[in-house]
Amino acid sequence: MKNLHWFKQISNFSKPEKRRSNEESNRAVSWSKYLVSSGGEIKGEGEEEWSADMSQLLIGNKFASGRHSRIYRGIYKQTDVAIKLISQPEEDENLATLLENQFNSEVILLFRLRHPNIVTFVAACKKPPVFCIITEYLAGGSLKKYLHQQEPHSVPLDLVLKLALDIARGMHYLHSQGILHRDLKSENLLLGEDMCVKVADFGISCLESECGSGKGFTGTYRWMAPEMIKDKHHTKKVDVYSFGIVLWELLTALTPFHDMTPEQAAFAVSRKNARPPLPTACPVAFSRLINRCWSSSPDKRPHFDEIISILENYAEAFEQDPTFFSSYNPTQHRTLVKCIPRCIPVHRSTVKA
Repeated sequence: MKNLHWFKQISNFSKPEKRRSNEESNRAVSWSKYLVSSGGEIKGEGEEEWSADMSQLLIGNKFASGRHSRIYRGIYKQTDVAIKLISQPEEDENLATLLENQFNSEVILLFRLRHPNIVTFVAACKKPPVFCIITEYLAGGSLKKYLHQQEPHSVPLDLVLKLALDIARGMHYLHSQGILHRDLKSENLLLGEDMCVKVADFGISCLESECGSGKGFTGTYRWMAPEMIKDKHHTKKVDVYSFGIVLWELLTALTPFHDMTPEQAAFAVSRKNARPPLPTACPVAFSRLINRCWSSSPDKRPHFDEIISILENYAEAFEQDPTFFSSYNPTQHRTLVKCIPRCIPVHRSTVKA
């Protein structure tokens, strides 16, 4: 009861929300019926289908929302957590089924993932028409929120490298597990202590062996690879494309295609091969990597292990020489990178012999 009282207190001191439309108010009412109070537990005494002990869960303030979900801060077994509530619309059976399938997939994937750059799964509960996914709480919020608090083009290059490496390492781990994220964007990247980035939101992720076309799910057009926009067969390279857009975000602190609607951005990318404009001051090393990542040809996009290697080389060179990016020579760098993988196999074969 002590924790419950504390949550009611922080709810009372939260900032007033903007005036809501009738539609938004109706939506809020439909969600509130599943909560005892702003600081309460999820209603229902039905049989639990997942591992969460709902008697140990307290819900605090909402801090994010999506089309069919709300995310709250809370406490589960005396630990700060993020609570994602997914609501099935009662009037649309097809959408309700899709959301349930996405919930099942997200929980199954999260349950098996363990990596410093992947959000940690805590527990889940299924009480139709509301599903609950509990993960670790990351106080830094989303990368998108952080970037939009910065002046354009102001993020230091050493921080760009650190954030990009965190993302690439998390994505490389995902791909090593045979998983495609399919909605990689700054909003789905969360910041923890020491600006550590963790990949989150696996609602439309899938096993590569089970992924086909982009039909039947919704991604985010501004970050979406052209083959997905066209509903064509896609591979893990769609995540590499999205990473290229995120890397552009890190360097600019801007929203991609900010002067277009999502639909206009989708048309420009898929029909006109458009990309967000690279700033004139963008270091050549980064522009080359970004152009490779968002290539219209998936085969020309690098894998994340190569991206990590490139970024680590950049980070080491930049630490040793602060003028590295201004004096970067693409030809010399390419020769060095090509030499390394050629030398390693020869060395290993010599040792075996």
